[in-house]
Amino acid sequence: MGGYLKRLVASGAAYQAAGLLASLLALVTLPLYTRHLTTADYGYAETLLTFVILGSILLRAGVGEALVRFWFDDEDHDRRIALARATTGFVVLGSTAVLGLGLLASGPLSQLLLGTRDRELMAAGLLGLWAFTNLEIAYALLRVEERRRAYLTASLTNVLLTVGLTVTLVVGLDAGAVGYVLGNYAASTVVLLGVWWSLRDRVRLLPAGVRARLAAPLAFGLPTVPAEATVFLLNVVDRAYLLRVESPAAAGVYAVAVKLATAVIVAVRAFQSAWPPLVYSVSDDDEARRLYAFITTLYVLVTGATVAALALLSRQVVDLLAGPDFVTAHEALPWLALGWALYGLNLVLVTIAGRAKVTTRNFPAALAGVAVNVLAMVMLVPPLGIAGAGIALAVAYLVMIAVLHLLTRRLFVVPFEWRRLALAVAILSAVAVSGELLLPTEGAAGWLSRVAWLAWIPVLLLATRFLSAGERARLRALLPR
Repeated sequence: MGGYLKRLVASGAAYQAAGLLASLLALVTLPLYTRHLTTADYGYAETLLTFVILGSILLRAGVGEALVRFWFDDEDHDRRIALARATTGFVVLGSTAVLGLGLLASGPLSQLLLGTRDRELMAAGLLGLWAFTNLEIAYALLRVEERRRAYLTASLTNVLLTVGLTVTLVVGLDAGAVGYVLGNYAASTVVLLGVWWSLRDRVRLLPAGVRARLAAPLAFGLPTVPAEATVFLLNVVDRAYLLRVESPAAAGVYAVAVKLATAVIVAVRAFQSAWPPLVYSVSDDDEARRLYAFITTLYVLVTGATVAALALLSRQVVDLLAGPDFVTAHEALPWLALGWALYGLNLVLVTIAGRAKVTTRNFPAALAGVAVNVLAMVMLVPPLGIAGAGIALAVAYLVMIAVLHLLTRRLFVVPFEWRRLALAVAILSAVAVSGELLLPTEGAAGWLSRVAWLAWIPVLLLATRFLSAGERARLRALLPR
């Protein structure tokens, strides 16, 4: 397991080093943005960004996920290159067509999605849709070949260009929501062209050989699209609901809470990037089963501890990093962190179905999650505001995990470590809830007491013998004498 864990950490670090930097820079620049953008402008911009990602899922038609899955089924170099060329050509053609049509109808499209007619803002979002969609496929090619250095260079360049351009447009030129969206994706276009050049022997801008090369990948990938789109719809529905039912300002404050859940989001995205190539590369089924069980326990422990920390320190984090108009973001922050952690756990079950090459069962679970999310928001947002939207998101992911487990447990049986999972959840929940109820919330006393309270987590894990004898021995070997 040590070798697999090392690969997972190395790949995750490479694939999310830029994400980590982006998240840190986002936290640093958040005070600037929240003082130069109104809560409404921030709400419009962040809602549009979520629609960009949702549109990208539909445009890719599952071929990116299929590329990752089918790349390891055939070791012939020429057939792999043909698959890469067909995939990139297919996505380029579709995304370019949507860009052109969308620009022609940018006004009505803006009214439909955002409830306001803003052609410039919509045009910036459409450029983002084109760049993001094609860059995701380019990144997938780098991931399957495990070209970590190239991936790291491209993604870091994207982050630095994006931050520099966005600060210039929003803070320097006072370009508002349009500048915020354009800054996020103009740099991505430049990076995309550079990655295409570095992969020029694997990239085709016209979809030659699509029917021959993508028949099986599309048959695998297309059934995943409704499920993936429905899962991501959870990130769109809450903001769109707040935007239309509450106010654009509420959507903006909620978006800041999402931004402040950075620690969990970065961990989940690293896991999302590194986990599928790793687990699909394990050919022995028994070994894969053990890997699933071990990584699931480790994931719950690491992300759960991060959620507990954010739950205890939510007020302090918001006061430190957000403008005064966004101070109520702390109400939703713990629930959003929990929701994102549960989303990452959902990925484990999705890859179980993917290993069995049965992807049609993902959609019912996703549909159940969205239905529960909408119902919970209608019930919880009126009395609880943005906190109700965060709770609804966490409940929806929990329902989705339960349904997906029921639908996939016979496809590929995994001996999950249920005792250790339950123990980890109990300890982390107890520390977070007791700290919130017992400790002060303001000033230095709030900071210091809540940070110190987190030390109960390792103490309780050791006291309850959460770690096996072998794990305790390895841990002692790492400690200084």
